[in-house]
Amino acid sequence: MTPEMLTALRPLLAAEAVAEAHACGMEPGDLEQAVWLRLLERLAADGPPADPTGWLRRAVRSEARRGRRTARLELPYRAEPADDRHPGPEQQALMEAGRRALHAAVGRLPGRCPRLVTALLSSKDPTYREIAGELGISQGSLGPERSKCLGCLRRLLAAEVAAGERRG
Repeated sequence: MTPEMLTALRPLLAAEAVAEAHACGMEPGDLEQAVWLRLLERLAADGPPADPTGWLRRAVRSEARRGRRTARLELPYRAEPADDRHPGPEQQALMEAGRRALHAAVGRLPGRCPRLVTALLSSKDPTYREIAGELGISQGSLGPERSKCLGCLRRLLAAEVAAGERRG
């Protein structure tokens, strides 16, 4: 099969692939590629077909049938196959950066707030009684003090986020 013959078959293959691709759920380019591959295999094994245009049409329909069979057997994932229970490396890096920024902001809070917010963020998950005992304040004043400190932290973080945004 000559290069001129292959060039002459290209428009026919493109038209046949466009006509069959939609019905079999394939992209026309994928269907074309599968037929070109089949033609190369054919040329290597048996030589050029006697009727190239007829062979090409039959090959397109055969690949389209194969695509339909494959599409029927494929099932969509019900859930993401990756393990969603553990964050990926990108998410871990972002969470760690956020954690560092939060702890840096907590360190800049006034008065007893750094110790109070650090105790609230503790992985040990202490009770209000334990936090009050650690800070040496009454358990009843812990709620209002917590509200005041979280308000300061919220304003501090809002100012940092606003300062970091680009404008214009």
